Amino acid sequence: MTFPEKIKYVRAKLLLSQEDLASKIGVSFATINRWEKKGIEPQFLTKAKFEKFCDEQGIKFEE
Repeated sequence: MTFPEKIKYVRAKLLLSQEDLASKIGVSFATINRWEKKGIEPQFLTKAKFEKFCDEQGIKFEE
């Protein structure tokens, strides 16, 4: 699963808007939008925040 697919999956599973997800992981709406629409990969620390949020929500991805 690509990173943009992970973002879309998490948002759909938790019924979150891009703005809601951005708020929960401490980034801007524009950042979530770039990840999801343009496929831009986040920096290491920001990606770690997203992964921690997913772990806290019980969402696991198979690598």
